[in-house]
Amino acid sequence: MSPQEVLEQFYAAERIYMTAGGVPAGASFEGMGATLHPDVQLHHSPDLPWGGEWHGYEGFKGWSVEMSRHFDVVDVQDAKFLTSGNQVMVLCNLYTRSRVTGRSINNPMVQVVTVEEGRITDFRAFYWNVAEYVEVTSEAEKQAAAQSR
Repeated sequence: MSPQEVLEQFYAAERIYMTAGGVPAGASFEGMGATLHPDVQLHHSPDLPWGGEWHGYEGFKGWSVEMSRHFDVVDVQDAKFLTSGNQVMVLCNLYTRSRVTGRSINNPMVQVVTVEEGRITDFRAFYWNVAEYVEVTSEAEKQAAAQSR
């Protein structure tokens, strides 16, 4: 498969996984995991609630648990792929919906993904309006805390 095809396979599996509720709801990580190299590196802005560096298959799985805790929809839309060798730059919109509040976000995002031997080895996501993601997850945490009282 080409690097773009690997990434498209990842996105399809991510949609299924998030919609099913992620690992906490018993969803299988295997579809996404099949696209990942065992030593995959995932990089997100440290300012995001799920930000930071996630290393290896288990690290990426940990990130997916964190994302599915916050969102029931994570969908890369209107993707335009620019490929150079084994790297793909994706210009897209990221549509997310808060699992707790139902509030959605649809913002531009850029991803730079490296694929080697048919598996993702490096994944860097650049989000537009990080503050909005922080706000949405903070709202959800406050609402969840109020409901548990």
